[in-house]
Amino acid sequence: MSDKINWEYIKEFNDSIRTIWMPFGLPEIIDPSHSRFSNGVDIQPAWKIPPKIAISTTITGAMFSSRGNPNHPMTLEEISKSAREACEAGSPIVHIHVRDENGYNVLDPEKFHKVIDPLKRDFPDTVFDGCMCALDSAEWPHMESFLKEGLLEVTPINTVAVLYGDTLFAKPPYSMIEKTKICQDCGVKPQIAIYTDADVDNADRFLIKPGLLQKPYHWIILAAVPGCSPMQNPRQMVEGLMRTYNNIMDIDDTASVMVCAAGRASSYLATFAMLMGLHIRVGMEDTVWKWPHKDDKIVNNAEHFKLFKTMAGMLGREVMTPDEYRRMIGLPVRKK
Repeated sequence: MSDKINWEYIKEFNDSIRTIWMPFGLPEIIDPSHSRFSNGVDIQPAWKIPPKIAISTTITGAMFSSRGNPNHPMTLEEISKSAREACEAGSPIVHIHVRDENGYNVLDPEKFHKVIDPLKRDFPDTVFDGCMCALDSAEWPHMESFLKEGLLEVTPINTVAVLYGDTLFAKPPYSMIEKTKICQDCGVKPQIAIYTDADVDNADRFLIKPGLLQKPYHWIILAAVPGCSPMQNPRQMVEGLMRTYNNIMDIDDTASVMVCAAGRASSYLATFAMLMGLHIRVGMEDTVWKWPHKDDKIVNNAEHFKLFKTMAGMLGREVMTPDEYRRMIGLPVRKK
């Protein structure tokens, strides 16, 4: 028993009122929506959380490999199988990369068509997107060809200069600008890909303020991977995402924002994004881990999508259809 409390004085109140209770709002103790002291005032209005959520499923990406996660799709057959499973699971958006025989990301027209053409035939409503990152003048024509023929409906514009893991990844301003123009000329939606909060300023300076990028703006935040905005613990995750998100909202508070389940933050980052009313990207491109605090690896992209679909439902949000996603980001809906 604490000797710093004046117990003798407390005993003087033994016969006093133990609780002050004055229910002014009878017959209700608590009216969840209104007060007897005001008329027509909703004191606890519903939050402005979009009831629908866009979930994109990434199949393989360009960075991770089966050395980091033995379940990672590497061959064209593995990539095709995993993408088909994601489509069958109901993912409205499927994000495609292809690898060469050595496992490296390539802009190879034949390989892209081999993966995407059968999927578009069997899943005509699904939105297919992918990172058309041309590394040199030899790959740039391939990127232009993909965009002009409508192989993809959305592609990221990386407004970035980072040490991505052990790799320098930087997009010069002229590259960002030219790719954005080509995308918009071809009817492909540019998705502004953000790795650090400085990338938001890059997009604003080079694409938005000059009037090149057309509304509605569509952003994707990829933090928590080495070289990106660090998220070493839950506090950093919350503070980091909020800072980047607020930077975007200061540019345009009507923009749509997607957040990747990335790095160690993985599923927690995506869950926090869902709580904020944002949209998410899941799958094997951005992380190898299912959970931040465990070493369990993602086993299957379709299962990863279904996990987040279930979590969205538990939060009262429903996965968008492909056409609902198209409307949100300003693409035409598909003719049936």
